[in-house]
Amino acid sequence: MPYSDSRPPSPAVPATSAARTVRITEDRGGQRLDNFLLNLLKGAPRSLVYKLVRSGQVRINGGRVKADRRLEEGDEVRIPPVRIEDPADKGTPAKGLLEAMEASIVFEDPRLLAISKPSGVASHGGSGITFGVIETLRALRPTQTLELVHRLDRDTSGLLIIAKKRSALTELQALMREEGGITKRYLALLVGRMPEGTMSVDAPLHVGLRQGGERHVQVNAGGKPSLSHFKVLERRSGHSYCEVRIETGRTHQIRVHAQHIGHAVAGDDKYGDEAVNKRLREQVGLKRLFLHAASLEFALDGGKAPYVLNAPLATELVDVLDRLA
Repeated sequence: MPYSDSRPPSPAVPATSAARTVRITEDRGGQRLDNFLLNLLKGAPRSLVYKLVRSGQVRINGGRVKADRRLEEGDEVRIPPVRIEDPADKGTPAKGLLEAMEASIVFEDPRLLAISKPSGVASHGGSGITFGVIETLRALRPTQTLELVHRLDRDTSGLLIIAKKRSALTELQALMREEGGITKRYLALLVGRMPEGTMSVDAPLHVGLRQGGERHVQVNAGGKPSLSHFKVLERRSGHSYCEVRIETGRTHQIRVHAQHIGHAVAGDDKYGDEAVNKRLREQVGLKRLFLHAASLEFALDGGKAPYVLNAPLATELVDVLDRLA
């Protein structure tokens, strides 16, 4: 039976015929330009937002900027004319996806909601995906204001935090920019035998675009500083089950750093070993990327409200480990 809810029809989103200027208030200070635009232009594809910035149609204080520019109080942002599809035209998420999102909630309080995101579900819509995590949660909670605090790769499972209050979103995003502000721990199966102990990988990462707009990340001296720590927990059939802590949150960081040290993440069809992935798929049923965001630790209210959030290892990954034993 198709899913439906009791929301009144969304009003049509009109086409804007002229550019407008938005002045940044104090509570938006520190937010990235791309995130600000995605929130302001709800329903606009990410590809469109980045195109508007790259082409110079979006400007700050009269000048061209990059999408990762941090906004400051008092900045004047030029927003070009944009036609956004009426959200009602997109329909509603499939019943199975709605149920999966409801079941994935692992923590909630008045400020935050945390889910254990399934592999294969995008954090947000765009690039041909209509409903990601945030769109589906908004369909489940139509009266609440929900904003993604951060993102996970589509193929990565695990802990994803959504803010229910603007103040929590602002504070968490500030913590993410601080060294040690948030402790992020992942679990991964790396191909081959890693050295005992902890290996730290300090290698800058550069995000490039391939034909068709696909992102491809590589270690490059001109990239952004990136630091990951890999610690072997167990050996499984010649492979290494590891805990990974990251001190930066770059695109595909763990996957590219793992490839860089010669021990790609198992099941990684982008940066991994195709032959090994095929063998793991046939022998132990690994049909996805073996990377899971296991925990986040941070404190809000200036350190007075500590949070330790956990997402148990996805069942299908537990099964793979059991078969590798």
